[in-house]
Amino acid sequence: MEDAPTASQDDGLAPNRTRSLSVADRIRSAILSGDFAPGEKLREVHLSETLGVSRTPIRSALQALAAEGLLDYAPNRGYAVRSFQTAEIVDAYEIRAMMEALAARFAAERGLSDAERAVIEGALADGDRLLAKGSLHDDDRVTYGSINFAFHDAIHSAARCRMLGEMIRLCQSVAPSSHRNIVAFEFDDVRRRHDDHHRIYDAILARDSYRAEILMREHVASVRSSLVRSMLKRAAGSTPPSSPTPGASDRLSAAS
Repeated sequence: MEDAPTASQDDGLAPNRTRSLSVADRIRSAILSGDFAPGEKLREVHLSETLGVSRTPIRSALQALAAEGLLDYAPNRGYAVRSFQTAEIVDAYEIRAMMEALAARFAAERGLSDAERAVIEGALADGDRLLAKGSLHDDDRVTYGSINFAFHDAIHSAARCRMLGEMIRLCQSVAPSSHRNIVAFEFDDVRRRHDDHHRIYDAILARDSYRAEILMREHVASVRSSLVRSMLKRAAGSTPPSSPTPGASDRLSAAS
């Protein structure tokens, strides 16, 4: 019987690891944009041919995405896109809204370090540049996910509360609720979220803990609403394919 792969099983050279991260980003983007349906199996040979890389970085990428909760792994069956119930995602966001609001309050009360300020200001500047284009493409999804993660992670750090950070990470084990995984990616939605980030940061800098808490709670709630709306729209206009869809192959090929 085949065992689930572990991080130590593929101890290749550093360039291969870097390449695997790039492959993981491309597959992640296709999953989040709906090109692979929930429950759909991801075949190493097909992905290797589509992306133009060997099966080693594909295997490493699939392993990483399974660790993030985007994929399920079954011995002798391989990897498939993980399915989440809408209610499960909504619950994760409800809990996250409370925890993240508390983190923003603590950050305002306890203050930001110079390093945390630099990370947040860098994320805000990067987001400003991305949105200045006036439109977003699927290739920008992973980029914005990294920006979003940096912003929120710096606030979690500034909260100075290990237990709170662990509870937020637990919520993000439901992959669609992770800061890094951006499902709803309409320009106007992203614009509103990024504007929220600016307002939250201003409140934290002003040491206005009440406003920082309220703004963060409303921010996470609005992200939840846009995500559910996007999921329902996607479900209404799609049928589960039995093999990787042309859209997925086209996107992955274009990204190669």
